[in-house]
Amino acid sequence: MLISIGIVFATVAAVFAIYTLMRVLMSRAPNSRTQDLAASVVFRVSALHGLVLALVFASEVVEYNQLSFESASEVNAISDIYFDSMRYGEGTEAIRIAMRAYLDHIPTEEWNSLGRTGDLSGSAWVAWDDAYTAILDLTPASPRQDALRDNMLDKIHAIAENRDMREYQAKTGLNVLFWIAAIVGVVMVSAGYYTFAPTRDNVILLSIFSAYTGFILFTIYAMSNPFSDPAALKPRLFFELRADIAKIE
Repeated sequence: MLISIGIVFATVAAVFAIYTLMRVLMSRAPNSRTQDLAASVVFRVSALHGLVLALVFASEVVEYNQLSFESASEVNAISDIYFDSMRYGEGTEAIRIAMRAYLDHIPTEEWNSLGRTGDLSGSAWVAWDDAYTAILDLTPASPRQDALRDNMLDKIHAIAENRDMREYQAKTGLNVLFWIAAIVGVVMVSAGYYTFAPTRDNVILLSIFSAYTGFILFTIYAMSNPFSDPAALKPRLFFELRADIAKIE
């Protein structure tokens, strides 16, 4: 919450500082041609600036929702492996032990590690490898067991793919060029408003523009790292599955 307020107020302060500086450096009573040119430039620059923010914002929303979908898919794969191992019969306890261990690491240790450094949990990889090895060691004795083993192999590979994508998303943050473009856009748009006198109405309109721009910048910043606050995606489904499994143990 404090970060959002800080970014919004910083943006408002920057806009008015640039506006005031331009009023000091430039003519406070420009002729009509200058006013028309300034309005034209501000319109074009603000349109491009808005487009940049909109595209990046949309991209972050898509990636955020994709991570949520991938997490749900991973939880479904874990559930399938766990309960298919029970359907398989004897000799599958090692699979369930590994899956329980995996669920213990993901929503706590791994989520925290991804938020801090973007790295996956080594302990979770060990649990995943234990489950994979146990599935490979199964010797099906019937078509039913053969089908269950094949499904578990498919699901264990799906889990690995989802984890790799999760690490990629954690380590692929916004390029510094975006922040440069965003800041330059705010500066240029703010500078272009110098032709408008600081009347009450104009100040209110500038405040609305700067506050909303700051809010959008905060939203983009928050969603650029979905594993840490202020907009962290909570691994709720992993906790729920672990709780469901604990009830039948």
